[in-house]
Amino acid sequence: MDEFDRRILQRLQLDARTTSEEIAESVGLSATAVQRRIKRLRSDGAIRAEVAIVDPAAVGQGLTVIVGIELIQGSRTDLVDRFKRRMAAEPQVQQCYYVAGDHDFVLVVLARDVRDYEALSRRLWFEDANIKRFSTTFVLDPVKTGAQVPIA
Repeated sequence: MDEFDRRILQRLQLDARTTSEEIAESVGLSATAVQRRIKRLRSDGAIRAEVAIVDPAAVGQGLTVIVGIELIQGSRTDLVDRFKRRMAAEPQVQQCYYVAGDHDFVLVVLARDVRDYEALSRRLWFEDANIKRFSTTFVLDPVKTGAQVPIA
């Protein structure tokens, strides 16, 4: 990956709808060269997806919750993998991190309101016999969210 690729990625992270012509003008390449590079960045996996970022509150998911999960048998890979699959399949779980430290997992969850979160937690955590405990932190103000990766 060279400096042109980095500059292309920086532009696409700001707005994936930026045209090849606009990117070409800003990075000093032809539009065709930019298109080839973008195609390669996609096939190499540097660009994983191009998506619309939706405001959760605009679609009725106004509550963001950070959840720490501690498993009873966190050293059993089959149970860890089962938990990973369950969280990956749950639409309200926006992010799931397998971590080292006080918890086995840290999740970012969206809900309509506290009642909706309670129902979700009962379904996902109270009914899972391998969950030792979980902690809930309600987000008061999402000061910074996003998916932009710093590109040096």
